[in-house]
Amino acid sequence: MAQLSGDWQEALQGEFRKEYYAKLYRAVVAEYRTVTVYPPPDEMFNAFHFTPLSETKVVILGQDPYHGPGQANGLCFSVKPGIQTPPSLVNIYKELHDDLGCYVPNNGCLEKWAKQGVLLLNTVLTVRAHQANSHHGLGWEEFTDAVIRILNAQDRPIVYLLWGNPAKRKQLMLDNPGQLVLTAAHPSPFSAYNGFFGCRHFSKTNAFLTEHGLAAIDWQIENI
Repeated sequence: MAQLSGDWQEALQGEFRKEYYAKLYRAVVAEYRTVTVYPPPDEMFNAFHFTPLSETKVVILGQDPYHGPGQANGLCFSVKPGIQTPPSLVNIYKELHDDLGCYVPNNGCLEKWAKQGVLLLNTVLTVRAHQANSHHGLGWEEFTDAVIRILNAQDRPIVYLLWGNPAKRKQLMLDNPGQLVLTAAHPSPFSAYNGFFGCRHFSKTNAFLTEHGLAAIDWQIENI
């Protein structure tokens, strides 16, 4: 498994010493050795590598990585350049267009967001090929819950975008009065019309950030 570095490594070092993480580590290593697992092991912690704790000002929570070949890159909802944009991200782009006027780009790589302080975190960080949510229950949920508790304890403005019921359940952990929690339906084609479209989370996020003296996020993903 990949290793964390920087301020996330320091913040999470206590988790690495816990029994659940030792079991998780053994289980994930065994999976990579015996079956096809996504993302590649050196990209597993990309969300933390691209977005240090000290720079995190927006959090988007996904469920688990895409499970098709070449899709997952360690950032929730994002895919590698050259990979077809998945349906949920297509709907995210549609909402961005309606909310902020962003054009719909020809790719689904969201690294630009991550580099601006948007932590693109899946609640489960690995998955078997072609088996959605197959690593549910291995221990990743406990690890990413710890990430959310660390963020909630930060004495600075952070916005959380919780889309869909699994992400919304994390709201119980978020009680910092100086931070903003926004919830909506999941952007999946099965649910986007139930409250994701029209949520205007992107403009609301930028309004909150600028009100607190922080730079707004440039949400426009450019064509490549």
